[in-house]
Amino acid sequence: MSTSSYPRLLGDIGGTNARFALETAPGVIEALLILPTREHPGFADALKAYLERTGVTGLRHAAIGIATAVTGDHVSMTNHPWAFSIEDIRTAFGLDTFLVLNDFTILALSLPRLPAQDLEQIGGGTARNGAKALIGPGTGLGVSGLLPSAAGWIPLAGEGGHVAFSPCTEEEEALARFARAELGVAHLSAERLITGSGLELIDRFLTAQGQAPGVAPRPAPDISRAGLDGSCPRAVAALTLFCALFGTAAANLALTLGAIGGLYIGGGIIPRFGAFFAASPFRSRFEAQGRLSAYLAPIPVYVIHSPTPALLGAANALDQHLAVTKTLA
Repeated sequence: MSTSSYPRLLGDIGGTNARFALETAPGVIEALLILPTREHPGFADALKAYLERTGVTGLRHAAIGIATAVTGDHVSMTNHPWAFSIEDIRTAFGLDTFLVLNDFTILALSLPRLPAQDLEQIGGGTARNGAKALIGPGTGLGVSGLLPSAAGWIPLAGEGGHVAFSPCTEEEEALARFARAELGVAHLSAERLITGSGLELIDRFLTAQGQAPGVAPRPAPDISRAGLDGSCPRAVAALTLFCALFGTAAANLALTLGAIGGLYIGGGIIPRFGAFFAASPFRSRFEAQGRLSAYLAPIPVYVIHSPTPALLGAANALDQHLAVTKTLA
């Protein structure tokens, strides 16, 4: 089996969009196509559509990140109905290699390759040599990180977005009670609130609290627009509370990993907030961790503005996998 044949297929599969591209030479990514997941019955259908539109044939190696835990051959998405067998896909498309990892594990592998101009720093000092944390809200709340080792960076594969929500104020305690009652759950995860659907839930909570009662609850994109342009006080309040909650979640992750190498923010929501996010309570909440506030204060936070960072990570993951395969052959 050749471990250096190009092009190689790269993919980033989220609950809303499936992004596919080709790595035509080392580090050269082309033929990017974004396919809405709702328009395709399954992953195989979306992949087939991509190959047909681009006219690509003869693929042998592929790597994708997908928004779910990957623990074996069967893959079932958390926030979307797609499910498939890794081996069935590999066989059906004639691939020698089909590598499937959690989407934020893949994204973590992009961090060492991201150019400085694609990173916006939000507070803190200079990153030190140590663990890097990664978190980002979108359809779900993705969490990962990188740990340094003699063999290079080791990515983490976990489901940190499903840790218990951590309210810090009376308002947030009330929000937690409201969310548990509306969702009918005993365990309230961070992902229930720090995502697009979570922003909608926060907006409904503020409505129930009597804020802007004449404005009906609305979808997340409308809340974001009205909050960012300042046209609706309740939307501004919803975004502000969202950023505060996110600051605490990010701090919890940074403390858990000892992320002196920086905390990185991906996902489809925060990069769109722009100056609002920089001025929000995020950074103050990130540092407001009692006896460990001084530990967190120097840690830089970076918002990732690269359009396709996960594809860089998929290429990195594929390189590592094929290198190990070649060594063992």
